[in-house]
Amino acid sequence: MRLLLIEDEPLTVRMLAKGLREQAYAVDVAPSARAALELASDNIYDLIVLDLGLPDGDGLTLCRDLRSGGTPAPILILTARDSVAARIAGLDGGADDYLLKPFDLGELLARLRALARRGTRPPQHERLEIGDLVLDTRSQEAYCSGVLLPLTTREYALLEFMARRAGQVITRGDIAEHVWDNSYDPLSNVIDVYVRRLRAKLTPGGCQDVIRTRRGAGYMLSADRTIQD
Repeated sequence: MRLLLIEDEPLTVRMLAKGLREQAYAVDVAPSARAALELASDNIYDLIVLDLGLPDGDGLTLCRDLRSGGTPAPILILTARDSVAARIAGLDGGADDYLLKPFDLGELLARLRALARRGTRPPQHERLEIGDLVLDTRSQEAYCSGVLLPLTTREYALLEFMARRAGQVITRGDIAEHVWDNSYDPLSNVIDVYVRRLRAKLTPGGCQDVIRTRRGAGYMLSADRTIQD
């Protein structure tokens, strides 16, 4: 999943970005309201984490601007403002959740998972099964024929993204928008490289055929062996 982190405090950014990336999120960072609006207009995000204290404006105003601009992604406000009035204003201003600083990273991750499950798409499940391939999205582990796959964080993120869209053709643009951050080079072949790595790791368990290449279109995850590439 691709996440926009709107935060200007460098230490918080480093800690949060590291923790989120270790959990297979692709993270873009906006240190100001202006940068956030630019990124939100140029990219599609699955989740947004928003600090209210920004150097060029109030985060609550930014939250309203994101909503009025058509940003549908669930927004979690992360702030030290602990009054009831501030929480009400944040939720009424378009946020979906509100978490106080200091916070526990585990709680933040749990709240993000909850927001993703009830986000703009159909409800998400914690266990995904495509034939002999099984993904546990809570532990971020994947199994083929009961054998744990030795996946990197990015490999797992790609496989989960494809698994949630099993049976659908997924373009490289779709993958770039949701699995990579804004450092992705559209002229590179990095997505194809990662797909080849996934197939290699799926091979020992006999699951390599679940990833199909649709020539001229992209990829599809399916356990239906009658589908032709």
